Amino acid sequence: MSWKNRGGSESNSRRLVSKKLTLFLCAACFFAGLLFTDRMWPDPEAKGLSIPTGTEDAQSRLVSDGCDPKLGVRRDSKDIIREVSETRNAVQTLDKTISNLEMELAAARALQDSILTGSPVSDDLMLPEPVKKRKYLMVVGINTAFSSRKRRDSVRATWMPQGDKLRKLEEEKGIIMRFVIGHGATSGGILDRAIEAEDRKHGDFLRLEHIEGYLELSAKTKTYFTTAVALWDADFYVKVDDDVHVNIATLGATLAKHRSNPRVYIGCMKSGPVLAHKGVRYHEPEHWKFGEEGNKYFRHATGQLYAISKDLATYISINQNVLHKYVNEDVSLGSWFIGLDVEHIDDRRLCCGTPPDCEWKAQAGNICVASFDWSCSGICRSADRIKEVHRRCGEGEDALWSASF
Repeated sequence: MSWKNRGGSESNSRRLVSKKLTLFLCAACFFAGLLFTDRMWPDPEAKGLSIPTGTEDAQSRLVSDGCDPKLGVRRDSKDIIREVSETRNAVQTLDKTISNLEMELAAARALQDSILTGSPVSDDLMLPEPVKKRKYLMVVGINTAFSSRKRRDSVRATWMPQGDKLRKLEEEKGIIMRFVIGHGATSGGILDRAIEAEDRKHGDFLRLEHIEGYLELSAKTKTYFTTAVALWDADFYVKVDDDVHVNIATLGATLAKHRSNPRVYIGCMKSGPVLAHKGVRYHEPEHWKFGEEGNKYFRHATGQLYAISKDLATYISINQNVLHKYVNEDVSLGSWFIGLDVEHIDDRRLCCGTPPDCEWKAQAGNICVASFDWSCSGICRSADRIKEVHRRCGEGEDALWSASF
């Protein structure tokens, strides 16, 4: 009995010691852990390090950008101006690249149309872009008709260079000049053969894939710009009638002033009445689109002579299938630019009268670009009178060859 009691006491004593030992070991481990943590992970602030706050981070970025809030000093104005200039140059380069791509697209479309219609493909369209293109100042398309042989000869005898001089004009001055005409209703007929023979003699025609007709002038104008921009890379594309006198050097100098504007439309701007009555000249079949009877057209260049920049000619080429044609071609051209960011230049030197008007202006040192009679929408009896106009109002041949554009 006593043995049992002694054994039970020893057992209780051992359990008590075991519990105390366990608590002691736990406490020792806890303090050891604290000591270890304090040695291995020192406080960042104690080491001279600081964790930047959001405000401090923003301030450091401002200082790195050259604007210290404490000093209140902004970046050097010269640096800002230089960056603005570099940005402007980059934008201009991008605009030029886009314009070149649009022109290439227009040329590719013209080539595709030629293939699909089975018409002859010009060598200029077939050559690679870097080889075939050189930069010209302007392409001057002289609108003519099958019945206007005498007018063409009078232009050749006055303000349009011939033969080697025509080629020299292209090479030295960057000016392309061509009579613009389509085809007769009968392909290969007598009218076409007569033009082909004339072209072999003078080499100054641009033939269009277009059927000639007075009521088709809007379509002809559209086809002219589409063809010209595909064949020649020029700053400007000009359309002039074959019964108008033109001073080429003065025209070139006038257009060269607007080279920096990518979308410019130059001519003698007018806004004539919309003629609703049938049987009158310049009758507008779609007069109802312009409002009530008696309204006027929007501003547009008179059709005797006008010029457009390359971007606008390219726009016509790309969108030729959706551009609406009115019966009057000058109205059609003006309507194609409505809604576009286009600068209209109203230059009255492009529509001077015949002598004495243009003669007085020439004597005063203000030489006219173009001269014609408003009453005839051109020089009245131009085949007979244009030589007299040229003698009295012409700039002189030396002006063209000494000009620098």
